[in-house]
Amino acid sequence: MIKLFLDIETLPADESYRGKVAATIRPPASMKKADTIQKWEADDKPAAIEKAFRETSFKGTFGRILCIGYVKEAPSGETEGVLSGDEPSILREFWELSQDVDLFIGHNIFDFDLKFITQRSMIHGVRPTKAPSFARYRSDSVYDTMAEWACWSQDRIRLGDLAEALGIKSPKDAMDGSQVYDYYRDGRSEEIYEYCLKDVKATRSVYKRMTFEE
Repeated sequence: MIKLFLDIETLPADESYRGKVAATIRPPASMKKADTIQKWEADDKPAAIEKAFRETSFKGTFGRILCIGYVKEAPSGETEGVLSGDEPSILREFWELSQDVDLFIGHNIFDFDLKFITQRSMIHGVRPTKAPSFARYRSDSVYDTMAEWACWSQDRIRLGDLAEALGIKSPKDAMDGSQVYDYYRDGRSEEIYEYCLKDVKATRSVYKRMTFEE
């Protein structure tokens, strides 16, 4: 069996989209007085716009993939790396890497990573070489460590917390996902790539503990 452990890091929409986000931000409905609204627009609206803009990084419709970290296990050997560059190229490389994969493994990949990759592939016209199953309550083609840990309940657990519960060093030491955009704007992409690959390796260790492989 060929297994692909993966993790993605994403960015908000292109900066040109910020104006559209700003247009959706309105003062709370409870605010009626003009002077109160004016104060809100001066003091609170800029932060609300920034928050909403950053949150586009969680949506494949608007956000962008910065990189995909992976470890690929096959009978012939193991490879690892981080796919980066322009987004269409990242997607093409990912699907080329995935064409012989039997099992995709990651943390929250049903609701985030694989969904995001699939949506961005549609947007860029990059045809997948595989069709990962998004069927729930099974793990024959996709193994989601968060879903499996929760026994498919609504409970959610962070990768770092799950790793520590299993006696595995948390990958969330120097940075965490909330800092990716700031690191990117500061030109620190290499540190993001390193962080992404650490997440992948932690996920692999978690998977092996959960499946009693070690």
